[in-house]
Formats: sequence, structure tokens, C-alpha cells
Amino acid sequence: MSNIEDLNVPFDPFADVDEDSSSTQQGNKNIHLRIQQRNGRKTLTTLQGLPKQYDSKKILKSFKKEFACNGTIVDDTELGQILQLTGDQRVKIAEFLVENGIAKKTDIKIHGF
Repeated sequence: MSNIEDLNVPFDPFADVDEDSSSTQQGNKNIHLRIQQRNGRKTLTTLQGLPKQYDSKKILKSFKKEFACNGTIVDDTELGQILQLTGDQRVKIAEFLVENGIAKKTDIKIHGF
């Protein structure tokens, strides 16, 4: 019923976003897996949005060992820590995160071709 009452309130697209709104909290818990084209057939997989309670160095070490690829951690001021892995590892990373209870399947967003 309250959703119907909210329809009468005009929406200002240029208003500042409240940090307490549920849409921003939901956006923070999503884990994004992206693929980037390097040179030729080489690709780079990036993982963004890993919860801070997990040690990204240990997770990266297990990724590198299990997937037989190279990887690094990039610190970004806006996006936080981003894990970069060589090759297309998106599906493997998603399966790893779900199997180890780090993230739910609904929280993982896979981007790219």
C-alpha cells in the first residue's frame, strides 16, 4: 500500500542520493566479474566487490594455484581492491566463490562477451 502512495511524489533525478537507501547497500554486496581484451587473444579477468572480511591475498593465492594462472591485486581509491587474473576465469571464479561460501550465486554478476 505504501508503494502506491509513493507514486504521487515527484522524482528529482538531480537530487543527491541518500547513502542509507537500500539500492546503494545492495550495490555494495554484489561481486562483479569482468573480462577485458588485452593484445591479440589475451584476456584479463577482474573481480570487484569482494567483501572486506575476506583476505584478498589468500583468495588470490588460491585462485592462482587452482586455475593455473597469474594474478595481482590493484588498489583503487573509488572501487577498493580489484583482483586481476590472466585468461577468462569468470565461470571458475564464480563457482569457487559459491562453493566456499564467500558469495551467493545471486550476488555474482558476470559481465562481458
